[in-house]
Amino acid sequence: MDLCPVAVLLQPLTSHIPPASHSILSNSCQSLLRDGLNIYAPNMRRPVAILALLYIAGLLLAEFLPLPLELLWPLNLGVAGAALLWPRGRGGLLILGMVLIGWLNLTLRTAIISPHDLRLLLTNAAPAEVVVRGRLTETPALRLFVRDEEESYRTLATLSVEALRLSGNWQPAQGRVLVLTPGELSADFFRGRRVEVAGIVAPPRGALAPGLFDYQAYLRRQAIYFQLRAATSNAWTILPPASASPPLSDRFMGWAKGVLRRGLPDDESARLLGAMTLGWRTALTHEVSEPFMRSGTMHIFAISGLHIALIAGILVSLLRVLQVPRAGCGLVVIPLVWFYTAATGWQPSAIRATVMMSVIIGGWALRRPGDLLNSLAVAGLIILLWDPQQLFQASFQLSFFVVLSIALLLPPIEGLRDRLWKTDPFLPQELLPQWRRWLNGPLRWVTTAAATSLAAWLGSLPLTAYYFHLFSPITLLANLVVVPLSSLALMCNLGSLLCGGWWPGVTELFNHSAWLWMWTMIRASELATQLPGAYAYVRSFSPSELALYYGLLAGSLSGWLFASRRRRWTFPAVGVALLVQAGLWFQQSRTTVLTAIPLNGGHAVFCEAAGRSADMLVDCGQTNAVEFVLTPFLRAQGVNTLPHLLLTHGDLQQMGGADLVMRDFRVRQVLASPVTQLSPTYRRVMAELRQTPNRLRLVQHGDEVAPWSVLHPAESDRFRQGDDNAVVLFAKLHDTRVLLLSDLGRPGQEALIGREPDLRADIVIAGLPAQGEPLCDGLLE
Repeated sequence: MDLCPVAVLLQPLTSHIPPASHSILSNSCQSLLRDGLNIYAPNMRRPVAILALLYIAGLLLAEFLPLPLELLWPLNLGVAGAALLWPRGRGGLLILGMVLIGWLNLTLRTAIISPHDLRLLLTNAAPAEVVVRGRLTETPALRLFVRDEEESYRTLATLSVEALRLSGNWQPAQGRVLVLTPGELSADFFRGRRVEVAGIVAPPRGALAPGLFDYQAYLRRQAIYFQLRAATSNAWTILPPASASPPLSDRFMGWAKGVLRRGLPDDESARLLGAMTLGWRTALTHEVSEPFMRSGTMHIFAISGLHIALIAGILVSLLRVLQVPRAGCGLVVIPLVWFYTAATGWQPSAIRATVMMSVIIGGWALRRPGDLLNSLAVAGLIILLWDPQQLFQASFQLSFFVVLSIALLLPPIEGLRDRLWKTDPFLPQELLPQWRRWLNGPLRWVTTAAATSLAAWLGSLPLTAYYFHLFSPITLLANLVVVPLSSLALMCNLGSLLCGGWWPGVTELFNHSAWLWMWTMIRASELATQLPGAYAYVRSFSPSELALYYGLLAGSLSGWLFASRRRRWTFPAVGVALLVQAGLWFQQSRTTVLTAIPLNGGHAVFCEAAGRSADMLVDCGQTNAVEFVLTPFLRAQGVNTLPHLLLTHGDLQQMGGADLVMRDFRVRQVLASPVTQLSPTYRRVMAELRQTPNRLRLVQHGDEVAPWSVLHPAESDRFRQGDDNAVVLFAKLHDTRVLLLSDLGRPGQEALIGREPDLRADIVIAGLPAQGEPLCDGLLE
């Protein structure tokens, strides 16, 4: 039986405590520990997995069924006391107690306990001008943004607030705020320094439309409920004592960046080496990271299991060559791996991987039998005890589901390979054909890498669709190339860091080698995304789809669904679940969804009709709005090809980004009014569209664009203002009357009223015309 590290630690306590000794534990506590081991350990190879699942159940209850602390504390204490005093019911009480611990832990992290909590002091959601004092919880991070081919920098810093000045009065405050500052702060601001910052505080902005990134929810998982915008770096003031020096991790990071750039040009490959090895996020702009995201290789830039395992493997190999015993290797390698995690900024993915690697190396050093699933459960339980909010973060879910999938799927695939490639067991190896002996090693390596890539892809597929709206079959091929190359680059960078302080020539040699591997990774990722069918944007999985997928995957791979004693009810249950899900899919496909999106002075309306062929986007906003709002929204809806784009009129705030939409979504047909517009951009777009037959369709009063009817303008209309010539649409969707007015001005509204006597509508979507009101009195009536 493989005992987990917790059980290993508890065994000496329960087996060597004298019965009459009450100095360490009472008899009841000893009995409780023994009963806990008897419940979870006998006939179980992975006892911590049960504990972790029970604890996670408590976290889910706290998330979806919150209870006040005044009730949870007595419940926890009552269950603990009952478990000590009632031996017969101890098993069930311990199970309930583990659930309650998770329930209490998450509630403690989210409840308002202090009377000085920022959520009580800043109850008004409107922005307010404040000054805050506090301590930097991490060194400010620099982010690079590229808009309209212009680079701009912004600094992000997390501040633990101690005091707040609002309306001229200082008052104690408690909480964390995210501070955003244009430009770069000086090196005098670092983790642990007390500062004072002036700016505008407000809750973070949520998602503008379904499927868009919810920044407010993301920060809330980090216990950050407010965002402070400082106008310039002059809004920052260092508070005494000002003589503190930067932490060791910051000094190491500065030194390491200099070492890794030695002898290299300041180009994309060199910057990405810093991102991959040191977690330097500034280099990962949207344009740079997009090929890696689409090819499913973005994970190489997170300080994760790949980095930690490689570094730990190299260190262990070097120490074993020097004849260092296992225990000594563990004592050296584990602190060094934790130092690397600290030096790279305590990234959550790095902490998870380091906890996991510490468990594995610790078990190996103590000569305990290893079990990947049990080690995964131990690491997950430790992390969630420390920070229960990580359960709801994408990176945590992806990390653990990928490792879980590899642990479940890799053994059966390798077993199938061994059965297909096996030879006569009685035939000596020397009598095998030479070509077969040569192929044994490479074939085993390639099939193991391919099986690992397949297992990781299957484990991450629904979560990638849920969080990033991507389906990337090319991931299977791209990772076979990129992951080995990234390992070579990491090894070169590690060699560069080891030689950086005393052997400059070899350091540059390592750097140039790492640059070559990174350049090859960039080209490989770009090439992979250009292959036919390499990737597609898809709609997010629903919670029921996620549960069904992972249930079928885990049940199939573990063989649980196919056990002879369960087949009579598991197969019908799976069939019913699939039928119910198919019914939900069919109902969704027959529903028309209308989404109006505000776009910084303009707006767009996306009509997702029953059947993709009738989908239509009405207007698109300016270039920045298309790039940062509309494109992510359409991709979140699973739009790869857009059947129809309607440009209502020539206002740049409504159609300035039409070129980007047509390029990124391969618009099949563009609809526009036959009325001449004065906008040069609009005229250019129309001229380009006329060069392709059937690409442009002119619509006017009386035309039909299913399910829409065009009400305005008529071909004979000639209004001075472009807004008055805007195309107006009407449709009856599922017994709901919808009217889209765009930016129609007052003269256009009056013409519409005179032309269409029945304009009754349940939903009216209108923009702001250049002159007049969105809806005149006659139109309102």
